[in-house]
Amino acid sequence: MRGFVEAADIFRAYGSAYRQSHAHEMPLRQLRAMRAIEVCRTAALGGHVEQCDSCGAVRVSYNSCRNRHCPKCQCLDKERWLEARKNDVLPVRYFHVVFTLPENLRALALRNQRVIYQILFRAASETLKELTRDPKHLGAEVGFIAILHTWSQNLMDHPHLHCIVTGGGVSPDGKRWIPCKRCFFIPVKVLSRLFRGKFLAYLKEAREKEELVFPGTIAHLKEEQSFKALLDDLYEKQWVVYCKPPFKNAETLIEYLGRYTHRVAISNERLVKLEGDRVSFRYRDRNDHDTVKVMSVDVSEFIRRFLLHILPDGFVKIRHYGILSNRNRQRKLARCKKLLGVDGPQEHKQEKESWQELLQRITGHDPRICPFCGKGTMVLKEVLIPSPFPMPP
Repeated sequence: MRGFVEAADIFRAYGSAYRQSHAHEMPLRQLRAMRAIEVCRTAALGGHVEQCDSCGAVRVSYNSCRNRHCPKCQCLDKERWLEARKNDVLPVRYFHVVFTLPENLRALALRNQRVIYQILFRAASETLKELTRDPKHLGAEVGFIAILHTWSQNLMDHPHLHCIVTGGGVSPDGKRWIPCKRCFFIPVKVLSRLFRGKFLAYLKEAREKEELVFPGTIAHLKEEQSFKALLDDLYEKQWVVYCKPPFKNAETLIEYLGRYTHRVAISNERLVKLEGDRVSFRYRDRNDHDTVKVMSVDVSEFIRRFLLHILPDGFVKIRHYGILSNRNRQRKLARCKKLLGVDGPQEHKQEKESWQELLQRITGHDPRICPFCGKGTMVLKEVLIPSPFPMPP
């Protein structure tokens, strides 16, 4: 029985057996992610030796894998990203809009991740931009950040997009800031219908261009009639789009973003135990008032579910649009701040924090101070080169 367990422990103990059984069907990105998580913060990646200049205590630290799917490697990247976003926050309300794909699209999405996820971003972003520019709803250019999540609380495939949207935008002539209504500015049914129409139009186009594949259990969708039947069914469904209440202030917004931007399918904190060949983890049951429960699954099933959420190489999961788009962001934000009456002196670009400085700011503890005597400073004594690590089968 293991009372404290990490995803890396599970992969190290059972990863080889899983690969022997499934390597023929695993994409290279999944194999690379497993390997990275297994060797994260071990001698395989090298590291360094430090010694306290006061008490002489020695500390050995190993390097991180930096893989974006590793539960242990997101903290500092997340904090750096959030720090960069603080200057982008405007003194307005922000809303959280979620676009979700219907359940009968998930099998197709799972086998065509790059294409389907790209369509998801495109359909959702065009829906928000088109409707907010419409004078009937707002008549302005808003800004929003879209963040892709592909999982449910029980680790099954559940692609959805979290969009953090400014509560208002810049008028077409660029001379006014137009605020939205307190309860948001677009009825969710209007969002849902336009999103559905755009997504299915792009999905049909992708099939016509032969960008989709239909392996295994979805092979029947190769047939035109079967694909048309799927589209007809999807057109009949009410797609789930919902909007949460606005954030209270900028601090709440930044804190909220931190919970969503660099999240992986499951954090180590949610893992309860590894006992025998079963993994137990905590989850929120959406069908039971978000009650926290514990689920136990076979270790092979846990690994399979975890790997469902390894994104295609190079796929960007956080994207910026409108007045927050990467192109001309600083110019547009400066204009917005002037319209909102918060125009100030040009901010100086700060020097990049070291990881030690960043960790101290986050935790309040300086990693350079000796953890043994609390007085001395840890001084670098030796750099450890990566040591041979047997390649998994």
